[in-house]
Amino acid sequence: MANIVLSRIDERLVHGQVGVQWVGFSDANIVVVANDEVAEDEIQQNLMEMVLVEGIAIRFWSIQKVIDTIHKASDRQKILLVCRTPKDFRLLVEGGVPITSINVGNMHYAEGKNQIAKTVSVDSEDVEELNKLKALGVSCTIQGVPTESATDIFTLL
Repeated sequence: MANIVLSRIDERLVHGQVGVQWVGFSDANIVVVANDEVAEDEIQQNLMEMVLVEGIAIRFWSIQKVIDTIHKASDRQKILLVCRTPKDFRLLVEGGVPITSINVGNMHYAEGKNQIAKTVSVDSEDVEELNKLKALGVSCTIQGVPTESATDIFTLL
């Protein structure tokens, strides 16, 4: 079974916080970015690769490729899986990817969204998707950086 050490929602995907703090905290040795758009965008891929410390591998896969491929991962691959949205994670879980908990990091504020934590804003679709994840048995906690305490997102919705 895939050794997913951390699953994180972060609209920025891989940036300094994820590439250094979360990789180190989770002891991940590979980052899998599950995003259909970034899987096809070499410029975004190159920018994300630059923030990772040497020795950490990274893959940019579509949601479907993650579903099709992650079960082939070796036990020694400690995977940090990152997506932009709750919907992406719901699709992965429904596709059989073994995710039991999600760290919610950054979901930016935009028109029509309600800010529920310093770095997390949600709209009705996000709430619906988070509730679907909960129904699938996935816990979701808000935690910006490893030194902060985690908060169950469902206590804030």
